Amino acid sequence: MQRRSLLLATVATAAFPFIGSRLARAQAGGVAGAGSALPRAVYQKWIELAASGTNVKVSYEQNGAAAALDQLKNRAIDFASVDYPRRPAFLREHQLIQFPTVLTPVVPFVNLPGVAEGQLRLTGELLADIFLGKIAKWDDAKIKAQNDGVKLPATAIVPVHRLEASGANMLFTTYLSRVSEAWAAGPRAGTTVQWPQGKGAGVEGLDALAAKVKGTPGAIGYGGVTTVKANGFTAVLLKNRAGEFVKADHASFAKAAEAEDWSTPGFNVDLVDEAVAGAWPILGANFALVPENPTAEKVEAARNTFKFFDWAFDHGYASAHELGYEGIPKTAIPAVETVWRRAKDPSGRPIWET
Repeated sequence: MQRRSLLLATVATAAFPFIGSRLARAQAGGVAGAGSALPRAVYQKWIELAASGTNVKVSYEQNGAAAALDQLKNRAIDFASVDYPRRPAFLREHQLIQFPTVLTPVVPFVNLPGVAEGQLRLTGELLADIFLGKIAKWDDAKIKAQNDGVKLPATAIVPVHRLEASGANMLFTTYLSRVSEAWAAGPRAGTTVQWPQGKGAGVEGLDALAAKVKGTPGAIGYGGVTTVKANGFTAVLLKNRAGEFVKADHASFAKAAEAEDWSTPGFNVDLVDEAVAGAWPILGANFALVPENPTAEKVEAARNTFKFFDWAFDHGYASAHELGYEGIPKTAIPAVETVWRRAKDPSGRPIWET
């Protein structure tokens, strides 16, 4: 199948003074990150767990990818988190490197009293028609045809979408564009979307979307697994390109991730709507962008950024799975470390040395 791009941070003792010097540098180089909402929960958990193991203090502000990139271009933060890879020309212009950190699924979820977890099945076409406003009731014949034996209420469907630019919008609408000609010809894919006028409810931010769905029987929204769990929503089973209705879980995320070629330049992988048995169809990679030429006073923060993510790759997968994320394939990590070694201090020496 022709694929389309998603838009193209020791213990020291007196006996080992060199370790002690590294510890001192780590303490001096706190890491400030900012960006996307999708990885917020796993980053917060990693920051909490990694603090004792790395002796690195990391902060993360969820302020959106665009704002974080502006901060990074001005070197006001140490890494920016974005939900799709930036083009090589952008990286060259701003002297940045990028690498994947964690895989972030987007899951449709509903507030539909009487319908239990694991019951509601939707095809991509049905999901698109719901957000286009073409299907107005949950007991519509087209939905009932995919949900034999499920008692669907005659409740009005209220699709809830995000008005601001977001990676979740990009992943969700990329999927809808691939499964629905009407969506591809209409709202199309993007971080900001021309949502159908008068259809459903628009809100600003993931938390507001969750609150709107929670307060509206019959509502449907989209977001990460953490949002589903935190609010007790019913996650939708989606039909993937292989023709299977799949659950949003570790197994289906791993199937999608393992099918991709992670040697692609810039890690420009496309995890949406893969024709892979068992794969969840709306999955993206979160990326960290880091300066490749930090100033002398920022070198230690850059090194500690790599140290933090190195810890995550070694020790953070279990907590990622518990929260509903997926780690990048272990086979991709050597390529990530190769990218890290492209970051140089003012003397031209690689900042990350394994």
